[in-house]
Amino acid sequence: MSIQYEVEQLADSYGVADSFPKDFGYGEEEADIEDSPSPSDSKPRILLMGLRRSGKSSIQKVVFHKMSPNETLFLESTNKIYKDDISSSSFVNFQIWDFPGQVDFLDPTFDYEMIFRGTGALIFVIDAQDDYVEALGRLHLTVSRAYRVNPEINFEVFIHKVDGLSDDHKIETQRDIHQRANDDLADASLEKLHLSFYLTSIYDHSIFEAFSKVVQKLIPQLPTLENLLNIFISNSGIEKAFLFDVVSKIYIATDSSPVDMQSYELCCDMIDVVIDVSCIYGLREDGSGSAYDKESMAIIKLNNTTVLYLKEVTKFLALVCILREESFERKGLIDYNFHCFRKAIHEVFEVGVSTQRPTGTQAVGSPCNKAVALNGTPRNTV
Repeated sequence: MSIQYEVEQLADSYGVADSFPKDFGYGEEEADIEDSPSPSDSKPRILLMGLRRSGKSSIQKVVFHKMSPNETLFLESTNKIYKDDISSSSFVNFQIWDFPGQVDFLDPTFDYEMIFRGTGALIFVIDAQDDYVEALGRLHLTVSRAYRVNPEINFEVFIHKVDGLSDDHKIETQRDIHQRANDDLADASLEKLHLSFYLTSIYDHSIFEAFSKVVQKLIPQLPTLENLLNIFISNSGIEKAFLFDVVSKIYIATDSSPVDMQSYELCCDMIDVVIDVSCIYGLREDGSGSAYDKESMAIIKLNNTTVLYLKEVTKFLALVCILREESFERKGLIDYNFHCFRKAIHEVFEVGVSTQRPTGTQAVGSPCNKAVALNGTPRNTV
């Protein structure tokens, strides 16, 4: 059974569906270390906070700058706020602010109200291999101050460097930190403040999955994306599908079935293989071109009758599917459904942009107006 999304013909800028236009907010890349405000400061922020040497900068470099985990051993300790706008190379349209461990909230020169007011998520990193009593005290001080300024912040706790712990020790450490942190909040009458906890390490895929969960909470179109993925896989014989940010390997959406860590790792490894092979064989003789473009597509058949199928959605996003060989025999149907799915993805995000524009104005190079449902979800018939 095929999927037909009833949407108007996309404008010329979407004819090849190779990227979102600049209207989607993808600006110039910057690494702003100054404390003075800039136009890009208006973007939603993800704050990385924690004690010194807890692994904050290593997380940022591994996830968003493809640094090898072993190379992070040579990173210097952060001594000032580092602002990293990764939106020009990633779908994740946020700023990552890496805070030094010695930030003093009582310092009158530290305007924490300004910082927390524009924050979407606050990630507090705790070194699980160290004594975390001091870290828990700093966590409570940080989240309580931030909550009073902006109750809408998502508070995330990364229990980091768990690669050196046994499975039983990991569970016990997470339970202990969870209990102590919530007891501190209850004592301060902050029961409404919710903390999410993740076990992470830069030496496996746990840090990418944790960051995926953090980013998903900041994407307003997430329910629509999940619904589109559910429709796509149910009509294509696909077992699992992820919508990946190619650069960071963060999945911004998946279908409603539970996420299996092994499946996620397979999809991440497939993206690495596709990009690495494309860098060797996919560029022109003069070295020009892109390792990932609208022609990017890959099929990997495993020895257990499982097929991994990757297709380009935009220059930032890829759809990676897991299915059985017998289902892949209907590749024509899958490709047609994917074409409808990709058009719907563009439609969803174009509606999101148009609702943010002032009435009566239209940005240069933006697509024409389109007929879509009021909630931004393309109408579909199955």
